[in-house]
Amino acid sequence: MAANNLRYNNNLAASQMADVFSKQKRSEVMAAVKSGGNNATELKLISFFRANGISGWRRNQKLLGKPDFVFRQNRLAVFVDGCFWHGCPKHFRKPSNNRKYWREKILRNQERDRLVTKVLSKTGWRVLRIWEHELKNEKRLVSRVWNLRSRAD
Repeated sequence: MAANNLRYNNNLAASQMADVFSKQKRSEVMAAVKSGGNNATELKLISFFRANGISGWRRNQKLLGKPDFVFRQNRLAVFVDGCFWHGCPKHFRKPSNNRKYWREKILRNQERDRLVTKVLSKTGWRVLRIWEHELKNEKRLVSRVWNLRSRAD
């Protein structure tokens, strides 16, 4: 019981601590943090592509929204959206702490996703958005990629 109270008090104290940076400085610090990407999901998709003879993809291409994979010849941009970060309707779980921040963050991500998809589509690109959990069904996923690539020719 005492351990639970101590954990509760530590969590409470941590959530009430003042930030040592101003809001603008905190934003600058966080913007400078560079993500290594969602390497595990990308590597899994690469293995699917290779195992199923899907070629012609490139990574780290300069295209709006920074797609995870780009098939330039087919004008197909592939995004792998994490269930948490992009608010998957099946698997998203609302964090219990800092709810307002996370709700706004996920909504901004979703709005950006819609905008990127719309702009790319209007400029002649096909966009495939894959939920992280969809990587569990290789056959269906590979079929979707093949279908979009063949329609893009």
